[in-house]
Amino acid sequence: MKPGTKPVALITGATSGIGAAITRRLAADGFSVVLHSRNSAEAGRVMAAGMESAIYLQADLADESERVRLIEQAAAHWGRLDVLVNNAGVSRVISHDDLQAATPTIWRDLYEVNVIAPWQLITEAEPYLRRSDSSPCIINIASHAGIRPKGASIPYAVSKAGLVHMTKLLAVALAPVIRVNAIAPGLVDTPMTANWEVAQNLWRERAPMRRAARPEDIADIAAMLVASEYLTGEIIMADGGFNLT
Repeated sequence: MKPGTKPVALITGATSGIGAAITRRLAADGFSVVLHSRNSAEAGRVMAAGMESAIYLQADLADESERVRLIEQAAAHWGRLDVLVNNAGVSRVISHDDLQAATPTIWRDLYEVNVIAPWQLITEAEPYLRRSDSSPCIINIASHAGIRPKGASIPYAVSKAGLVHMTKLLAVALAPVIRVNAIAPGLVDTPMTANWEVAQNLWRERAPMRRAARPEDIADIAAMLVASEYLTGEIIMADGGFNLT
């Protein structure tokens, strides 16, 4: 580790939505950041160029070799890695009662990116995180669908439930050196959810906070988890209290 350098955070799926908000927040908090995406390379490069201390790396997290390369390149650039945010994920919209539509291929595709990829990234990052001198941590972006019987599809919800339980298991396995927490958002205002009128109305009518989350709301929680030197194994439901109704 290079003494005196800024702590480094790698955020997967960093070019839009929650990932972009977390990236900007950690950069503002003094981190050097590594932005990742699978497809939006130009947006990633532009975003990184506009920050004081940032690089962009492209990788397909469905590919095992690219997951390894992502961690190696992220750690090599500044010679350290202190925070890993597993934000990237994939989903499929399938009615929960349409069992035939949830094919084994869909199950495998979602599990590969939403569960196996975070596991491998954590495994590859562990040696670098253990050398950190700034309370290293991992944050997994799960979903309220991984806690409650909700979600775009059953395979998606089950994959996020797996990520939630992985968080708890790793919090025990990697303590006390590396902290592991998760955030489980409900509806978040992003371009993808802008036309989800039914969900938007549900949050306005039933959630105690009367709105969906903004990406910045999730970034605030991520920043809090990074700053804490004590919290581990926590799954923070960030749904504006919707789960209470």
